[in-house]
Formats: sequence, C-alpha cells, structure tokens
Amino acid sequence: MKVKKLGLTYKNLFMYLLTFIVIVVGDQVTKLIVDHTLALGGSYSIIDNFFYFTYSHNDGGAWGIFSGKMNLFFIVSIVATIGIVYFFLQSETYQKITRFGLVLVFCGMIGNLIDRVVFGYVRDFIDFIIFGYDFPIFNVADMAITIGIFLVILEVGIEEYKAWKISKSQL
Repeated sequence: MKVKKLGLTYKNLFMYLLTFIVIVVGDQVTKLIVDHTLALGGSYSIIDNFFYFTYSHNDGGAWGIFSGKMNLFFIVSIVATIGIVYFFLQSETYQKITRFGLVLVFCGMIGNLIDRVVFGYVRDFIDFIIFGYDFPIFNVADMAITIGIFLVILEVGIEEYKAWKISKSQL
C-alpha cells in the first residue's frame, strides 16, 4: 500500500517518522542531560586527549560562523525545509539512501532549530581532538545533518558512476 502523494509505503513512512522521533528526541534529551550535568564551558573526559563532553553555546552556524545572526538562521531553516521537501518529492522511490539522507538532514535541522527558538543558541557538547586538532564542538543534530548529507552525496556519486559505466560500455 502506498501513501500516494509521497510515493511511500506505510512501512517507509513509519520508518521515517520513527527516525524523526529518535533523532529529534535523542538530540534534545542529550542536550538536556549535558545542560543539567555540566556547567557552561565545563568538560568531562571520555577518552583522554581524544573525546570529551564539553558544554558550549553556539549562536552561529558550523564553526561559529555568522555568530549572532539569528534571523539569518531562521531564513536558512525555512529555505532548507522547502529544499529538503522538494528534493524528497523529486527523488525516485528506489533512491532509498537519498531519501533517508534527506530525512536525517531534516531531523538535524529541526533539532537545532528547536534550540535556536527556545534558547537563542544551539547547545553543543561532543568534542573531539583529532591528531592534535580540537575539532569544533557539535551535537546529535549536527551528526544527523552530516551523515544525511554524506548519504545523499554517496548515492548521487554511485548513480553517476553507474551512468558513466553504462555510457562507456556503449562506445
């Protein structure tokens, strides 16, 4: 049985809704736990010199760019939502990786948008030091966005490679 307008089975729709709930609730719960257990700027070592929970507020984007430009992030969120829905609806039903990637991006965007609306900043806490580089602190929503973008790029790359192989074999 298909959910006609979206080209989805009820099973797919259920999985996307479950993913949405797990990511958004998981993001908010982990942020709440950190908010209640660490002081702002406080850090807890998970693996020394590699992995920490370090509580920070980010009123900008990735790496703190556009700090304090809250209106910009609301506009970007609206445009991104429209874009995600558009690309999801334009994707083919066999493009399961792309569709799941878009769902992850949407979930992450909503998780961070909740923080921006409620607090005026995003709560970050996952902190890695990789080969001496202190990577920017992030959260579960950021992971969903990053993994989602990777999945979309992966499937597009696979499809392009397949098309290239087919065109090459026809020469």
